Amino acid sequence: MTDVLIKIAIVFITFLLMEGVAWFTHKYIMHGLLWYLHKDHHKKETEGFLEKNDFFFLIFAIPGIICLFFGAQNGFSYVFFAGVGITLYGAAYFFVHDIFIHQRFKWMRNSNSIYFRALRRAHKMHHKHINKEHGECFGMLFVPFKYFREAKTQSQTS
Repeated sequence: MTDVLIKIAIVFITFLLMEGVAWFTHKYIMHGLLWYLHKDHHKKETEGFLEKNDFFFLIFAIPGIICLFFGAQNGFSYVFFAGVGITLYGAAYFFVHDIFIHQRFKWMRNSNSIYFRALRRAHKMHHKHINKEHGECFGMLFVPFKYFREAKTQSQTS
């Protein structure tokens, strides 16, 4: 039983740590060295469904795939469950960022919770900066409290 709890904890902790990895990578890699791949996400440069920024999906998937593969080869070791956490974070990122925020698929259009409004506002503030400098709100799931306050105030006035 304790082994199962440890594996669940590894998945959960890895998922939470991925928010920090996403924040760091977004701020220092995507808005730094690899801006040329991320730029079209801020400044619409291409027509069509895909952006150069979508390469980050593959880049971020590689560590999860490696952990899943090698963890499965070793009797579903703890490494496998770290891969599960990475993969679940990737799925959450896809649903929240691509589907909910940017509406690349027309699902979840009428979600109106305070959390979702705060999340959208924080992301909108990130995208108000069309260049790589002076950005803010580089995370994805954890939203600064000021946006919760704004969303709560907005819901009380609506």
